[in-house]
Amino acid sequence: MSTVRAATVADAPAIGEIHVRSWQAAYAGLIPEDFLARLSASSRAASWARRIGEGSGQVLVLEEDGVVAGFAAFGPSQLYALYLLPEFWGRGLGRTLHDRVVDELSGDSAVLWVLATNERAKAFYVRQGWVDDGARQAETIDDGRVTLEEMRFRRPLP
Repeated sequence: MSTVRAATVADAPAIGEIHVRSWQAAYAGLIPEDFLARLSASSRAASWARRIGEGSGQVLVLEEDGVVAGFAAFGPSQLYALYLLPEFWGRGLGRTLHDRVVDELSGDSAVLWVLATNERAKAFYVRQGWVDDGARQAETIDDGRVTLEEMRFRRPLP
C-alpha cells in the first residue's frame, strides 16, 4: 500500500539514503564514478533535515508498506527532485509521487530540469506529459570538477 505525505525532519535519514542510492544507480556511467562513490547519505540527510526544518520548499515522501521508498521536492511551479530507491523502480510508484506533486503545483505551467543524458528520466517525464521546451543549462558540482548538462521540461497545469 502506497502513501504520500509531507516529509518531517525525522524522514531526513531515509531521504538522504534515497538521494544517494538513486543517484548512484541512475547516474552510473553518466556522472564520474568517483563522484558518485563519494556521495554521503548522512551529509545529504543533514541537508534535507535543514531544508525541511526551515520549510524552504515542499518535500513529500512516498511510503510503500511502511518503508520510505521515495521523495519529491518542489516549489510553487517547479519540480526540483523526484527520486525512488532503485529496488522500487518500475512499480508505478514514481508516477504516484509525481501525480501528487503535480496536484500541489500552481500557475499555468510547471518546469523541471533533467540531466540531458538521463534517458530513463526523460522518457518517464514525457510519459507524464512533460515536453522539452528547448532550454539548456550547465551546472557545476563537486567544486567545479563535474559539469551537469541539463535540459528543461515544461507541462501545463490543470
